[in-house]
Amino acid sequence: MTSDGQTAARSGQGSVASAPCPAPGHVAIIMDGNGRWAARRGLPRVEGHRRGVEAVRRAVRSAIDLGIRYLTIYSFSSENWRRPPAEVSDLMGLLKLFVRRDLADLQSNNVRIRIIGEREGLSPDIAAVLREAEERTRANTGLTLVVAFNYGGRQEILSAVRRLAAAVAEGRLAPEAIDASRIADALDTAGIPDPDLVIRTSGEQRLSNFLTWQTAYSEYVIVPEFWPDFDHAAFAAAIDEFHRRDRRFGGLSQKAG
Repeated sequence: MTSDGQTAARSGQGSVASAPCPAPGHVAIIMDGNGRWAARRGLPRVEGHRRGVEAVRRAVRSAIDLGIRYLTIYSFSSENWRRPPAEVSDLMGLLKLFVRRDLADLQSNNVRIRIIGEREGLSPDIAAVLREAEERTRANTGLTLVVAFNYGGRQEILSAVRRLAAAVAEGRLAPEAIDASRIADALDTAGIPDPDLVIRTSGEQRLSNFLTWQTAYSEYVIVPEFWPDFDHAAFAAAIDEFHRRDRRFGGLSQKAG
């Protein structure tokens, strides 16, 4: 297969360079498969999580290189507390280690960190780590790295509905004033555009309570790699697949004709 430029050159019409497709503005990733990656290699699960942190570093670098403005990663769901205590402890330790080791690098790369998820009930050391990451990078203007921690999509919607209901009960908001925009502004992701693309690794095909409201019109790309194996090539391939999709948002195809 030849490019349009090559075809034009061979037909004597001159070479015309096609403009590259713009990167999706917001990519969200369900990072799945750390445990299975380790199990297939006879390694403890914590080693899979350690390698998963390395994959996060690669994904952030790739997002910057690819021109993505928002990257959301599903780092720890509200259901993950059901895992064995030792594994949860390992995950918390890796979170703290990531912030200590990588925050300076993120800062130097102009990355802004934003945390979404429930903060109430977190241990003081974890809450302090999350707060430090946000505060130290608040003024940055490059990639926004959204970290979904202790996060669940249904719980997020429930909390937003409760806040809106309280405003109605107190007379600060008329019921008829509640619309999709008002609900979106009450979510943890207020001010962040909805994801254009959701990538899930390890071949699983479910949303797992991730950005339930925000992904109503997102494109989904399922990749077979376990998260520790996800690299720049896999990221770029997912974006190539995204560009092959016809996003109609309930209307007619823009690619017809």
